[in-house]
Amino acid sequence: MRRKGLCWLLAVLLFCTLAVPIHADSGPKPSVQITIYGLGDEPCWGTLLSEKESTGPASVWEGEEPDEWRRAMPGWEVFVRYEDPDGYYYLQESWDVGETGELAWTYYPPYRFKLLLYFPEREVFLSSGILERYAFHSTFTARITDGTLEVDPLGVGGATISVERDTRLGPELLGFFLRLLLTLGVEMFLALAFGYREKVPLLLILLVNGVTQVGLNVALNLVGYFSGPLATLLLYFLLELLIFVVEAVLYAMLLPKHTRRRPTGPVRAALYAFSANLLSLLAGVALMLLLPGMF
Repeated sequence: MRRKGLCWLLAVLLFCTLAVPIHADSGPKPSVQITIYGLGDEPCWGTLLSEKESTGPASVWEGEEPDEWRRAMPGWEVFVRYEDPDGYYYLQESWDVGETGELAWTYYPPYRFKLLLYFPEREVFLSSGILERYAFHSTFTARITDGTLEVDPLGVGGATISVERDTRLGPELLGFFLRLLLTLGVEMFLALAFGYREKVPLLLILLVNGVTQVGLNVALNLVGYFSGPLATLLLYFLLELLIFVVEAVLYAMLLPKHTRRRPTGPVRAALYAFSANLLSLLAGVALMLLLPGMF
């Protein structure tokens, strides 16, 4: 009877799960942002030419009557007529970049692309070489010098890749140390509450946490760089689960052997690992949401 009731409960839960609409397009999307220097005071329209004929909802014009929104897009008519020598396509996405000096394609930008600028007063096109997205949020700097367009990846004011990575190192290191200090603080506080107050058990906890936290943060930084914040958050939960299993086994094997003042068994050590990792996970997620720029 109990088994039958359990089967009905699982069937209801499965039905409820399938009945909930799933929005696969939710969450952060990759982006390309280009800061353009040397535009001067004249009007300028910009777009990204794509290696492929479509990306996300953006696609090439196939001769259909454009709607008012398309016609109102800066430079739509001239970009539609433009013929790229390498066969790259205009996907009917363009922006007025003359005032801001910035072009941001924040929803499914092309992976391989060219930056194309048009100056309506001079009726002149300027095109960059072929570029690629290198990260989840790819940032570029374009400089106009002597009538030619140069594009430097990952730069500000013409900085090179190495310089840009150096400028991002500060927030990443700060985020790492904040997570590390937060985790160690939680672990040590709970260690005292669970009765681990001797030198050797505390050093073991510090050592194990140091190793697991370095590995955790390297993985989070790499995934955040290439796949964005949503993937980082999902990986965070999975890695914390793995770390809990590793720490529970290590603590169950080592802590009882080195705790003399107050004998503790492997079950208590595993419970300590679970409690410490749960609290550090919640604290880490809160820190990630409060300071997203550092993660």
